[in-house]
Amino acid sequence: MAERTAVDLSELAERYWQFLRFEFPLSAYLAGQANDDPIMFRESPEDHQRRATQADAMLAELRLIPLENLLGQDRITHRLLKRELRDLCKTYATDSHLRPWLLPAGPEFNTIYFANTTQIQRAEEAKLYVDRLQTLPRYFTDIRACLALGDERGIRHPRTVLSAALVNLRSAASGPVEQTAWFGPFKRAIVTKDAHFIEQQERASEIIGREILPTLSRLADFMEQVLMPKARDTVACTDTPLGAAFYSHWVRHFTTSEEWSPEAIHDLGLAEVARLEHEIAEVAEEAGFKGDVAGYRRYLREEPAFVSPTADALLERVQALAKRIDGKIPAIIGRVPRATYGVESIPASLAEKLPLAYAQPSPADASGPGVFWVSGLPDRVPGYLHVSLVLHEAWPGHLMHIALMQEMSTLPMFRRANFTKYSACLEGWAMYCEGLGEELKLYVTPHDRFGRLDMEMWRACRLVVDTGLHLKGWSRDQAIQYMVERLTLTKQAIEAEVDRYIAMPAQALGYMLGGLKFRELRQRAQERLGPKFKLRDYHDQLMAAGAVTLPVLEQVVHDWLDQRAA
Repeated sequence: MAERTAVDLSELAERYWQFLRFEFPLSAYLAGQANDDPIMFRESPEDHQRRATQADAMLAELRLIPLENLLGQDRITHRLLKRELRDLCKTYATDSHLRPWLLPAGPEFNTIYFANTTQIQRAEEAKLYVDRLQTLPRYFTDIRACLALGDERGIRHPRTVLSAALVNLRSAASGPVEQTAWFGPFKRAIVTKDAHFIEQQERASEIIGREILPTLSRLADFMEQVLMPKARDTVACTDTPLGAAFYSHWVRHFTTSEEWSPEAIHDLGLAEVARLEHEIAEVAEEAGFKGDVAGYRRYLREEPAFVSPTADALLERVQALAKRIDGKIPAIIGRVPRATYGVESIPASLAEKLPLAYAQPSPADASGPGVFWVSGLPDRVPGYLHVSLVLHEAWPGHLMHIALMQEMSTLPMFRRANFTKYSACLEGWAMYCEGLGEELKLYVTPHDRFGRLDMEMWRACRLVVDTGLHLKGWSRDQAIQYMVERLTLTKQAIEAEVDRYIAMPAQALGYMLGGLKFRELRQRAQERLGPKFKLRDYHDQLMAAGAVTLPVLEQVVHDWLDQRAA
């Protein structure tokens, strides 16, 4: 019986992956599993209805496969498949598709991300890429249709979100064509003299100029002329139809657990902020600012030595640090990925409304490297944050974690490709990696250690601020002030962060909750194994789990500890 149900599960998991390949083509593309279908985004209201119906049908099939008859990885696959199918159904039921993310990763950013990951090495690849470019205007039109239907149902967007999203849209739609990210693959291409390549390059230029940019402008016009006049001055997502159910759904989604209610998360955040305030005070004293944390923060903000003079100088400094960290990896991790990565600068024109840094994973087919993007605005990335940022985003953080997952050929494909659905695990590991800088002796000065604590305080504040905004009735100004009083980030950077929490409710909650879980599990492992605990072995077990929910991760660690103890 167990063998038959395992086979049934494997077949259902494969059908689910084929379903995902069709419904979310970009995910399949990034996983190296794309076909020749030019469509990269399916986001119309009809698309969302269809996928919810199909997900519900597969969920009914999954219920016929008893979990108790499965072992090992099959049990994990069953739990994750159930979670993802229920998630798709709940996303549709809460009208989440009618309030798509507009900031900071709005529709224009998603297509730019696609373009930035594209490598053209042959003329036929150029044609397929241009065919895909031609479908992007339809994607922007579909987003507009979802927004319009949401508007009909009474969904009103915060004015601050629409204003910032409009700036991004207008900037992306402004051209010139040859300077846009969509034209970028042709500028990076190896094949440049082939007649077919030149033909496709000219075709791309025409599509970008005559179709993509105008359609983006029309989306911006719709938001400005239709949505903006009805925009609300409040910021809580719970102030809209189905708002409470919407927020609860995304809290569960981003924390990957039903353990935490928004109220409990708010209280935990307050406790973590208090703990970190004490630790930061100790570091400030070590730096010569006893009893004057505010003065220490002011010094760090105003001291010119912490800010690179130019974007190029910042990039060179981060590149050198990343290379130095790479050399320390074998001491803490046994298996490293085959994929490499590079460090690039976010163009200043886009950096204003984007995070300080972010990771762009390499395509799973190894057609290009991963990229650690760092802001092109040097004053937003002071030197005392560099170690934490590199550890978090590059190696051993996101880029290593994701690259290893892409190489796990024995796992069902949906588990290798769906890592973005497990942000508490991904972000928790990346936060845990920031702490590894202590063991790797990368935090040399009190300022470096303060940078790590400041980053952790940032994530603790997120627990307080996100729930404050969407549960406690906080205003945007109140949230900004709370963070200004506790962080060294510039006020401008904090404003962008708070706008992100408003625009993407609950998205920021997974970081701290995941980080705390990874720390907790390591402490348990060390206490149980004592002198038998080996850091490299432990980290390899965590990496072998892939992207999972926090409850599943806990079970994986406990099973490993049982085996080691036996």
